[in-house]
Amino acid sequence: MTRLPVTMKFFGATGTVTGSKTGIFAGSDIDDRILIDCGLFQGPKEFRLRNWQTLPFDPQSIGSVILTHAHIDHSGYLPRLVKQGFKGPIYCSSATAELLQIMLLDSAHLQEEEASFANRHGFSKHKPAKPLYHVEDAEQTLEQLRPISLNQEITNGKYIRFRLIEAGHILGSAMVSLSVSKNRSEYQLLFSGDIGRYGVPILPNPGNPDTASWVVMESTYGDRLHEMDNLESRLAELIVNGIRRGGVILIPAFAVGRTQYLLYLLRHLQNTKDIPKIPIYIDSPMAIQAFQTHKRHIKDMDIETQYLRKSGDHPLTPENLHLCPSRDESKALNFIKDNAIIISASGMATGGRILHHLKLRMPHKENTLIFIGYQGIGTRGRTILEGSETVKIHGAAVPIKADVHSIDGFSAHADQDELMTWIQKFPQKPQKIFINHGEPESSQAIAELIS
Repeated sequence: MTRLPVTMKFFGATGTVTGSKTGIFAGSDIDDRILIDCGLFQGPKEFRLRNWQTLPFDPQSIGSVILTHAHIDHSGYLPRLVKQGFKGPIYCSSATAELLQIMLLDSAHLQEEEASFANRHGFSKHKPAKPLYHVEDAEQTLEQLRPISLNQEITNGKYIRFRLIEAGHILGSAMVSLSVSKNRSEYQLLFSGDIGRYGVPILPNPGNPDTASWVVMESTYGDRLHEMDNLESRLAELIVNGIRRGGVILIPAFAVGRTQYLLYLLRHLQNTKDIPKIPIYIDSPMAIQAFQTHKRHIKDMDIETQYLRKSGDHPLTPENLHLCPSRDESKALNFIKDNAIIISASGMATGGRILHHLKLRMPHKENTLIFIGYQGIGTRGRTILEGSETVKIHGAAVPIKADVHSIDGFSAHADQDELMTWIQKFPQKPQKIFINHGEPESSQAIAELIS
């Protein structure tokens, strides 16, 4: 087996699905020291506390960062890295750069607001509570973005070249195909980022990977299959049942990717008359901005979505849709008594406006709560799904009496079969595959299957 003249170190996404950071050190010069992704740890407190720990490398010693996509578990640590002295370029796709304008500022605002809320209400153990980073750190981070096109080859430092390949995970997502030219030889590495789905609406299929000696591969759903056959019918059934209960239907959803997929399906179910056209509210400033970004990037979507838009349909815009960007518009939703669907972030109920809706609606049995995504260990979403009688929100134990459901199939991650489809598309068998970005059971299952 060929020994690669490069050191690779994992600083996150090991034994968990968050905190993605992989260091590639191809030489002593700063430009040959890069990070692939720079994400926040999320979920259990023990993971979140890692965001506050001193990094095992000096941020000023890193020459550049290459991002696979805009999700916070892959990008959300960037402002902290910049705050600690990182000054290099941050390479990403054009759509990712546009989404980061939304997501990093939102992340900074959210952390400042949560610290302020904790200080006002006194439920933080830290006196005073402080945000991980501030808005000005996020703004400086955005100044360092360097958008590039998919498949555009970039030379980075003395030894490294790379290009981005379509990943099909969210708008703008990419794999990183990286070459290290050293000792008169060229060595190939490929980083999957988050691998998308095959044959689902809105986004293209994942692109075929390049030949690589080393492959770093995600494993979020390495031990599971998505139930795609009844996705639309199950969503329609739960919405109709929720309407019969007489209350409000709450759907926590990730602002980027998941919300747009949900809107696509709601529009389709309206068109087929499987659900009535009750009011639908998006109560997430980030989801609203991401919704507008998706409408501008129709050329980056799959052929069917482009065709529907050109034919006059609005595939991401269900009828009776209402956007609630302001706090006053969000608070006004508290007074809704009739049937309505409220879509709000975050998808795992770890923060954001969804917490206020859960606090208000969950104690009442006429309301319905539908999770449409994976709920990580230690998150409020996982606590609710596991049947707890209460969940802690803003320091208070909130009773769970609403009708709670979960639908599989919405995930933007490849399932076990799709991961195997992807790994078999390599032109040649890789020498070594590193499995990351998964809980231990998922990583172990896909590793054994690949072996």
